[in-house]
Amino acid sequence: MNLPFSHYLVSFVLMKMRLLITLFALTGICSAQTQKQYNSAELLQSLKKLNTVGSVLYVAAHPDDENTRLLGYLANEKKLRTGYLSLTRGDGGQNLIGKEQGELLGLIRTNELLAARRTDGAEQFFTRANDFGFSKNPEETFGIWNKDSVLADVVWAIRKFKPDVIICRFPTTGEGGHGHHTASAILAQEAFDAAADPAKFPEQLKYVQVWKTKRLFWNTFNFGTTNTTAEDQLKIDVGVFNPLLGKYYGEIAADSRSMHKSQGFGSAKGRGTSLEYFKFLKGDSAKKDVFEGIDQSWKRFKETEKIGALVEACLNKYNPLLPENSVKDLLVIYKELQKLNSANTDVQYWKQQKLIETENLLLACGGLWAEAYASDYMGIPGKPVNITAQAVVKNNTVIKLNSVSFLQDDSTTALTMKMNELYTFKHKTNLPAALSYSDPYWLKDAHSPALYTVTDQLLRGTPDNQPKAKVVYTITIGDLNLKIERPLTYKYTDPVKGEIYRPFEVLPPATVSVSEKVFVFSDTKAKDVYLLVKANTANVSGTVQLNAPAGWVITIKDPQFNLANKGDEISIPAQVIPSPNAQKGQLKASIKIGEELFSKSIQRIEYDHIPYQFILSDAKAELVPLDLKKTGTNIAYIPGAGDDVEACLKQIGYTVTELNDDMLATADLSKYDAIVTGVRAYNTNERLQVHYNKLMEYVKNGGNLVVQYNTNSRVGPVVAKIGPYPFTVSRNRVTDEKAEVSFINENHPVLNFPNKISKADFDGWIQERGIYFATELDKNYETVFNMNDPGEKSQDGSLIVAKHGKGNFVYSGLVFFRELPAGVPGAYRLFVNLLSIPKNKETK
Repeated sequence: MNLPFSHYLVSFVLMKMRLLITLFALTGICSAQTQKQYNSAELLQSLKKLNTVGSVLYVAAHPDDENTRLLGYLANEKKLRTGYLSLTRGDGGQNLIGKEQGELLGLIRTNELLAARRTDGAEQFFTRANDFGFSKNPEETFGIWNKDSVLADVVWAIRKFKPDVIICRFPTTGEGGHGHHTASAILAQEAFDAAADPAKFPEQLKYVQVWKTKRLFWNTFNFGTTNTTAEDQLKIDVGVFNPLLGKYYGEIAADSRSMHKSQGFGSAKGRGTSLEYFKFLKGDSAKKDVFEGIDQSWKRFKETEKIGALVEACLNKYNPLLPENSVKDLLVIYKELQKLNSANTDVQYWKQQKLIETENLLLACGGLWAEAYASDYMGIPGKPVNITAQAVVKNNTVIKLNSVSFLQDDSTTALTMKMNELYTFKHKTNLPAALSYSDPYWLKDAHSPALYTVTDQLLRGTPDNQPKAKVVYTITIGDLNLKIERPLTYKYTDPVKGEIYRPFEVLPPATVSVSEKVFVFSDTKAKDVYLLVKANTANVSGTVQLNAPAGWVITIKDPQFNLANKGDEISIPAQVIPSPNAQKGQLKASIKIGEELFSKSIQRIEYDHIPYQFILSDAKAELVPLDLKKTGTNIAYIPGAGDDVEACLKQIGYTVTELNDDMLATADLSKYDAIVTGVRAYNTNERLQVHYNKLMEYVKNGGNLVVQYNTNSRVGPVVAKIGPYPFTVSRNRVTDEKAEVSFINENHPVLNFPNKISKADFDGWIQERGIYFATELDKNYETVFNMNDPGEKSQDGSLIVAKHGKGNFVYSGLVFFRELPAGVPGAYRLFVNLLSIPKNKETK
């Protein structure tokens, strides 16, 4: 569809979209490294891909839903531009490697997806949809998401990516087992038609054109007991060996899938025949092949046949020992691409794609290595930064280095680079004062539980930030002038890990954080609050400020701070006192430096399998007054996969001791009023099997053992006996956080001591009621609650209690690990009751 664009708008849009595309091309900018080095086999693989003009888009709901074996095959064997559109970033999932939940977990999983794509060769895209947790059906999913908004994002992805074929991971009929899964298939089918309709989301047509995809498939599967494959479906054997990459696609897939470490998706490598099945859904039918009738060579456009012949000639002459010999042919190909001036928007699309690929091949075959790094990993807008730019040519290609642009400063060099001579340029300049902070773009603005807030249409769908600071090399190869952008990074040498790259961070001059996420008050006594101020530059001075709703009294004895050195910290004490009528609210912290107010805290994520990450968020904590009675003071905590429940128990006055393996083996457990196990402790700690008898003896002698949820699946099998009597951990759950809760036995101690529990205690819960409920219960277990999602039968396995000797055993699928850090009053009252179940008079 041809639209009446102004020349200015077309130029601006193409420039910005080309920049976004370039970020995820061969330069490796999407990772912490500046530039990937390609061996001769990989260069040949890329040359072959240059002669392929076709694309395929895979659509599912979450990080780890994608079929990495198929993506690797399509990207490397078929050499198609291959994309994975994940509707969400996975905020609502579980975390097997740490405590991060919500946005922090979504950031981890985003980067795990990017690491997976760097492994299998596909590209990554997202919508604005927020993963709000497990959903049982698409009606619930669309009831929370704004369906039209997410549909618009899927249409945008299709119009921008222009896939020949779209493939869904899941069906619309529910066999995918998750409401988000089914929703992804429904949206893909609707977007298949909507992307071709100019009446649908016409505001997008300022930037892209309508697009008619050839056909839509469902990639059927055989998961566990669910087999949706059939012999009359189309098939592709993806279990072949790629000699240039030196791997089977089953090996590439395992490496890619194993990047999803937070979800426990380490995978074994597959070799040999492996069939993928495809059920036709929409579009032009196909009888023999998924890509039947689609010309994916340069012959698909009459204007571009010559380019195909030029690439073929380059391939025929390619010498893996002398890749620089291909530079001359690549220059001819680049110029031929530049000359394309067709009115056909599809030709223009592939022109832009292949110019980027050819440019990167020119640099790789020409042996140019270039990077830029700062003397520190962080910088402040308007403040100085020391930059080192380095470049080297690894072979005898003639490359002229004309200039190096450091942010806004240009430096003319005008030299012809000598082979194997490392050129180093050092420059000190100021970061632009208006430069925005480099926290994730989709988290910069407040968002609803349904959608991230992304106002810039051209940013929607992009997986990660564009570099905030970069260095530009202007070079000449042959008679071709190129501008080569390199993001500003930071690198250092770790004595164990070797050379490490990390992204350059743009931060405020200082950050402030509150010592706890939630402060719980069961009376009107003051609580100490500590404000941690950290300097991100030298000579930072100012004052801290605290604000709270009416009814709370705040005192800060000395709000002044003066930090001389970058990295210095100071903890400033304050007190918060509730009045008798104080209401639940937020405590908000800020720092005043000069005339400017800064109110951001920083949370960092550091794992070896992804680049360093951080989130800047408002410095705040929940203030929660509640009617809470307690018995006992000493609690022991056995850590699991990671949660903040231990900190929450300390917040309400318990003395909490964390038990490690040695303490479990040697300590006298009788001094503890209760022992709590962290989430998935029995999944992650095989030693709990060894300590089973000691824990049961503790219960028998009068202790209370409270076990938070565990999973029972391939990802998280239960490796130890848990309770004194048999029960099964199921996958049953209640995902509606507002689901009605009924009491099975209103006289049960859990509902009465020391706090009287009512239905009001289940108000304000977040995300869900409970997960991994207990089933197949021994007769000695008592159930406490009935609850169910809409339209489902009632379930009683969210909380089970058994008397064992003088003490009590509790298994809870209720999501206390979400509710306590969120400051939900009723969750605190109920959890205290679990710790306080009275001893039994008679042994059993």
